[in-house]
Amino acid sequence: MFVVELAFTPAPERLAARPAHRGTLARLHTEGALAAAGPWADDSGALLLFTVGRARLEEILREDPYYRATPGVEVRSVREWSPLVSPASPPGAAAPTPPTPR
Repeated sequence: MFVVELAFTPAPERLAARPAHRGTLARLHTEGALAAAGPWADDSGALLLFTVGRARLEEILREDPYYRATPGVEVRSVREWSPLVSPASPPGAAAPTPPTPR
C-alpha cells in the first residue's frame, strides 16, 4: 500500500479541477486501486491510500493532471505503508511481524 499526502493552497485552478479529480478517485476506488481518500478537515491538503504497487501508482499520478499540473496542489510525500491492522483484517487476527529495525 502507498500513502500519498497532498498540500493545497486556495488557488482557483485547484477548485476548478477538483470535480474531475474526484471522479477519477471514485473510479479508482471502484476498481480497487484506492482504499480511501479525503481532505484534511482544514482543507490544507489530503491523504490518499492506494492499494497498488509503485509502478501503477506512478501511472495514476501521471495520468491525473491534478497531481502534476494543477496550481495549488503539491504532492508532499509518497510513502509505502505496511498496516498491521486494517478493515480487511478481522478483529483479533494475528498481526504480521513488523520488520526488524536497522
